[in-house]
Amino acid sequence: MTLAVHVPEELSARVPVEQRGPGLERDAVRLLVSRGCEVSHHAFTELPRLLRAGDLLVVNTSPTLAAAVDGRIGHARVVVHFSTRGDDGRWAVELRDPDGRGTTRARAGGPAGAEVRLPGGVRLVLEEAVSERLWWARAAGAEVLGLLREHGRPIRYAYTEKDQPLSVYQTVFALPGADGSGSAEMPSAARPFTARLVAELVSRGVQFAPVTLHTGVASAEVYEPPYPERFAVPGASARLINAARTGEGRVIAVGTTAVRAVESAGGSDGVVRARAGWTDLVVTPERGVRVVDGLLTGLHEPEASHLLMLEAIAGRAAVHRGYEEALRGRYLWHEFGDVHLVLGSENPHTGHCSSN
Repeated sequence: MTLAVHVPEELSARVPVEQRGPGLERDAVRLLVSRGCEVSHHAFTELPRLLRAGDLLVVNTSPTLAAAVDGRIGHARVVVHFSTRGDDGRWAVELRDPDGRGTTRARAGGPAGAEVRLPGGVRLVLEEAVSERLWWARAAGAEVLGLLREHGRPIRYAYTEKDQPLSVYQTVFALPGADGSGSAEMPSAARPFTARLVAELVSRGVQFAPVTLHTGVASAEVYEPPYPERFAVPGASARLINAARTGEGRVIAVGTTAVRAVESAGGSDGVVRARAGWTDLVVTPERGVRVVDGLLTGLHEPEASHLLMLEAIAGRAAVHRGYEEALRGRYLWHEFGDVHLVLGSENPHTGHCSSN
């Protein structure tokens, strides 16, 4: 279940593609396609001709929040990453140390009762640990979503070159929620889509099924399985997914968040029903996938839960081959990088891919 991958520093996408040269748009990234052991190389703008009429793309409509806020514990400066809002009004947060370069490094959380002073007189009190890096915390003095709108900025990782406006982190599918909720980090697999490309896909008979999953913060240092996140699969999308599955179309999730949402709403019979709530689902090869036939995803270091999901869809050998080809082809990694279309194998649990 492990894959040793070293991504050279120069393959980390440091800025969005539209900032790399004049005339470039978000869709000017590369697309690696894995069909079992067969791998092919494309421009992302070729996606409409790589899909077929009747295929269905499941997209996450969660908007990205400006989830990073500067604060202080005593005299020490910290950065708070607001991750997930609980039903009781608390937030799961991660505390980070500023590294002097505009990004952050890991910091030990706690102890319970510790108070973080935030802009505008807001006080954040840590109450109990969620994991080794996340804490449930309660804010006093202002509403957190208002604090983020006024004082927040997008979460930024060390491989990026500079701070970017929040608009850079919104996908074309993002819709503002009625309660202002959103994702701590961009559902980045959808970032290369443009309105023009969506229109071309629709004109060719490809359909879209919107779902929502508000993703929490990841960590560059600690690989953990996803903790519970809020999701919703509306009835109209469930019907579209079921119709594609009973017809000739393929159900292709745009991003791992879309996989978690639809697989959480799918029964053991593969039928998807309208559902909303919390999911802590981890898709593994042992569980398999019941709904999706493929996944469009960014290129990220193969931490456990992401790798297991890919293996559940395509099989271990195909996933390893895809990663080898991405490195050999010098694809760009992370949220501003290139993308990988992984299509399911008829027998994802066996087989061997020989290297050329």
